[in-house]
Amino acid sequence: MLRIVPIVDIANHGDEFGTVEVQAGNFGMFGTTKGCQIRVGREYKKGEQIFVSYGPKSASEYLLEYGFIPPSVIRNPLAELTFEIDKDDRFGDEKLDILEFDTYGGAMDPIQSFDVGGADGQPDPALVQFLRLCVLGGKDSFILESIFRKEVWDFMAQPMSEDNERLVVEAVIGKVSDTIDDMIEDDDQGAEVDVTDMTPEGLCKVLRGIERKALHMTADYMTREGEALDLKEYYQERRLKDLGLDSEWQEDNPDVGWGQSRAKGGKDLDW
Repeated sequence: MLRIVPIVDIANHGDEFGTVEVQAGNFGMFGTTKGCQIRVGREYKKGEQIFVSYGPKSASEYLLEYGFIPPSVIRNPLAELTFEIDKDDRFGDEKLDILEFDTYGGAMDPIQSFDVGGADGQPDPALVQFLRLCVLGGKDSFILESIFRKEVWDFMAQPMSEDNERLVVEAVIGKVSDTIDDMIEDDDQGAEVDVTDMTPEGLCKVLRGIERKALHMTADYMTREGEALDLKEYYQERRLKDLGLDSEWQEDNPDVGWGQSRAKGGKDLDW
């Protein structure tokens, strides 16, 4: 909920002053008076300007909401990618039902946007989870059967199969490539980003530089992921471990080949 806080709401943003976001709180003798507070990271002299942090935002959000881009976003470059359930997906209805009824926090829209880039280019796990569902098909489509319906979203939090994971990697790299191709090219796009140019053209150029850097970092990360697909553990391997069927049967060792819930005489057999 947005609120207007007189005086505080005119404070300028500062990256280098150890400030944090303005925080809500309760004050007064009995702690029943609502208000806000600014916690600072150093001492201020009388009459000195106090800065606050406008929060962790991407360069585009800062430019859109406040009209400037702070230097701090260069150290943590972000860009936005949007993915959606393919309207022509033969399993589209099942996937839409899962998003509407069987995700964690209520219904999810079939079109989702995610920030990418950050410190190392690793995508948000929520992006990968959503994409695993988007590209799910082929031999993996059995998981969409009604018997698994309540568990599908949880399954998507981990690698499903090598083919599915490869499609996720290709989807991210393809979207990154398309997004970069759609950007206006700059003559010096390989140069360091200069955030001192405050003209509209300069700010847009800065924004493109930051987002282009974030996109390249994401593509590099996903390329490395694609080269290590054979090192991941997929659904079938995890399921065999759960059932105790991931090792060779040895007749002289009765403990091998039985899962924790399937041992002789065990209860709650998971068939």
